[in-house]
Amino acid sequence: MENRIAQAFPGRTGRNYFCQPNLIRYADDFVILHEDLAVVQKCQQIIAEWLTGMGLELKPSKTRLAHTLNKYESEEPGFDFLGFNIKQYPVGKYQSGKSSNKTLLGFKTLIKPGKKKLKIHTERISGIIKSHRTAPQEALIDHINPVIKGWANYYSTVVSKETYKKADMLIYQQLRAWANSRHPNKTPGWVANKYWQTIGNDNWSFASRKNGKVMRLKKHSETPIVRHVKVQGNRSPYDGDLIYWSTRMGKHPEVSTRVATLLKKQKGKCAQCGLIFRDGDLIETDHKNPKSQGGRDSYDNWQLLHRHCHDVKTANDDKADGMQNKHQNIEEPCAVKVASTVLKTSRSGDGAA
Repeated sequence: MENRIAQAFPGRTGRNYFCQPNLIRYADDFVILHEDLAVVQKCQQIIAEWLTGMGLELKPSKTRLAHTLNKYESEEPGFDFLGFNIKQYPVGKYQSGKSSNKTLLGFKTLIKPGKKKLKIHTERISGIIKSHRTAPQEALIDHINPVIKGWANYYSTVVSKETYKKADMLIYQQLRAWANSRHPNKTPGWVANKYWQTIGNDNWSFASRKNGKVMRLKKHSETPIVRHVKVQGNRSPYDGDLIYWSTRMGKHPEVSTRVATLLKKQKGKCAQCGLIFRDGDLIETDHKNPKSQGGRDSYDNWQLLHRHCHDVKTANDDKADGMQNKHQNIEEPCAVKVASTVLKTSRSGDGAA
């Protein structure tokens, strides 16, 4: 299918340059993008003919022509793909997107969770709630939490905050109905105090406190929005660049969990000098507050430094502690610096990437 489209619209250069249509495919779902409606219609015809040869056809209910910014015939702007809604919105010059030559476009492209997927998601949770009419609150929370977490994580790279808030409100209404049906003779205030608790800054947390243990329902809005960063064109997980992939993913099979997590947290930069770690650099795990001064072994007290930056920081720590040139006496055996290139595992297991 992709080859047929490429053959029908070969790339051209010079003044007659013609932008090829973009075909984005995932399994049996695909989208064709082009600024010219005639080109999209031609692509639809080519694909329909190609499918006919295999005894298949495009499903009319799932096939539509739409503009991403303006209304086209009876079709609203934008389209849904893989559960996401892609649409362009008219905006002023301060929020407008820009073309490759920095020209203001007058619109901004936003990707949001699809409305149909939100409806399916809330209906699924509604089904779980109805099937747990007489179950303990803890059991209900235990069954809903994985559903909320998985759905929220899927949309955590796009514009989802408003959708998350809407989902939380819909689920709250469902839970309120569930709680009221269990205690028809109690007042709304009594029901609220029984099933909703104050947890931290959240005064309306659907939670249970029993035997000193707190079990609470996750909220969609608690999921942080982290924009997806496109992988650099010449990068591969097998290129041996542990620094890049650990910084990007927060994990790598050839790097300890501690180092990979810290690399991602520090965005690949040395906490001392602020320079980006390079492949082949000697990297060491440092305690922000030295263990000799009560520092703990925890992520909030660990940081990654270049080896020479670590030496400078250790010397300064010694001066502040009045123990200059006595490194061997103030560091415990497990805290002694061990350095190696990023392509090798350190003796302590996390001294280098």
